[in-house]
Amino acid sequence: MSTIDLYNMNALACSKSTTKRYSTSFSLGIKLLAPEVREAVYAIYGFVRFADEIVDTFHNHNKAELLQRFRKETYMAIDEGISTNPILHSFQMAVNKYSIDNELIEAFFESMAMDLDYKKYDRQNFISYIYGSAEVVGLMCLRVFYKNDPDGYEALKHPARKLGEAFQKVNFLRDVQSDLEERGRTYFPGVDLFNFSLVQKEKIEKEIEQDFKEAYKGIVKLKKEARLGVYIAYIYYLKLFRKIKETPPKTIMHRRIRVSNWVKMGLLFQGVMKHEFGQV
Repeated sequence: MSTIDLYNMNALACSKSTTKRYSTSFSLGIKLLAPEVREAVYAIYGFVRFADEIVDTFHNHNKAELLQRFRKETYMAIDEGISTNPILHSFQMAVNKYSIDNELIEAFFESMAMDLDYKKYDRQNFISYIYGSAEVVGLMCLRVFYKNDPDGYEALKHPARKLGEAFQKVNFLRDVQSDLEERGRTYFPGVDLFNFSLVQKEKIEKEIEQDFKEAYKGIVKLKKEARLGVYIAYIYYLKLFRKIKETPPKTIMHRRIRVSNWVKMGLLFQGVMKHEFGQV
């Protein structure tokens, strides 16, 4: 093994470790992807996770400056094919190997920048934010799954975007308390979280249900190498969403809703069985 191969492996290990530490749902789903695409998806998740940490966590630092620096270093890594930042090095490997569009990366950074400037979102900003923060991540992964199949990629773009949209809206509901109290953010347009009503919550949930339905139509059409892993992430989030639906508005404003690891393991078993018997 050459020294650069060792460095590449170490960089990918950093992205994998980041995924495991931050999301059990995604890490379990990624494990079920085919080996040839698994590392690239870890690299994508590690990249978006680090950028998200800049805007959500580094409160005692100049977030705008840090994000701009990260953005610049990202494009340098892609152009030069190397980075001393292992997260960016693994990401550039995925971008260059799978020809991930710069437009997707730029849209992602635009949404991260919005988190620095926006505290309340109108409908248009909300749509733009979700596209850049979540939908493009689904499209990046789809590009990995369909590297040499542009027609397959184009056919599944809409459900891939809808899956990212569903995941992000569920995240917003799950994290509504911390977003409001720690960051002063209100993502859902026209919703007063200080007087969050059941009617408002049900309206949001109706949108999410439609997103999940449209996403599922694409999941069942995914090639075998990707279908099971994506389906597992889908059923995890669907379970979380249904748990949130059963929770009153006042409760989610004071408690973060979770799905236990035991329940996740049960869903994993059910998902694998359905996939094996051709029910997905």
